[in-house]
Amino acid sequence: MQIPEIPNLIHFAIPFFVVTIVIEVILTVKVKMEGYDYKDAGTSILMGLGNVIIGLFTKAITLSLFYVLYNFYHAFTIPFVWWSWLILLFAEDLCYYWFHRISHESRFFWASHVVHHSSKEYNLSTALRQTWSGGFYTFIFWFPLIFIGFHPIMVLVQMSVSLIYQYWIHTELIHKMPKWFEAIFNTPSHHRVHHATNPQYLDRNHAGIFIIWDRMFGTFEPEVEKPVYGLVKDIDTYNPIKVAFMEWYAMLKDFLTFKTSLINRFNYLFKPPGWKHDGSSVLSSDLRKQWEEKNKTNG
Repeated sequence: MQIPEIPNLIHFAIPFFVVTIVIEVILTVKVKMEGYDYKDAGTSILMGLGNVIIGLFTKAITLSLFYVLYNFYHAFTIPFVWWSWLILLFAEDLCYYWFHRISHESRFFWASHVVHHSSKEYNLSTALRQTWSGGFYTFIFWFPLIFIGFHPIMVLVQMSVSLIYQYWIHTELIHKMPKWFEAIFNTPSHHRVHHATNPQYLDRNHAGIFIIWDRMFGTFEPEVEKPVYGLVKDIDTYNPIKVAFMEWYAMLKDFLTFKTSLINRFNYLFKPPGWKHDGSSVLSSDLRKQWEEKNKTNG
């Protein structure tokens, strides 16, 4: 099978990221007459640069493992043609949905994903606040695509396309897209919900490109009240090293120091963020349930 030469799309997109962030800063400060947290944006940009640099290694690891699996077994030999890219667009996005959803439901994956949610701001620079550790292990969610028969290069390219698409939805300057677009695609409105700490918004709208997965699997929530961004318990730091590794430290500390059974120790790794072995857990699902009961009573 002939494999076309495909450039690194993320690297080519960096100048676009820079220009659009500058434009957003001007519009936010001059048009909306609001401040722009430059320290927060600086941290996000540093996290993004670190992600790109580390990505030189993690993408090599990912591609190598994809090739190993592909050469070991793939059900079909899918060519580099237009229809295969169209199928992959949806198939890869479904993999992304489950990766993203599980990253909120399992602390081991949340430890890397929490980086992206650690900002209390919501703007284009927030899109660049990416993990430094996730690239070493989260690629497992895309293994099914390799086993089906999508070429490793195709999968890696589509993963980059998805990441680039999600850049523009990190803004408050776009209120709503047309109704048909909002019904099918992930939008700034849908993704603002995902980044919010309002109880009804927690762990909702995990979409990458298509919001249809959230609608299908019961995790969709429309934007109604104004989102409050950040974490349920904010980390309050601009230090990129702390942002990158604070949850790893906290998780391993819980795993190693609590005097409890071995099973409970591992539960600190794989149960949802906030889980406690002594029954004092307050999970996102608990906060949402409390909100639902409160609104049901008030209704």
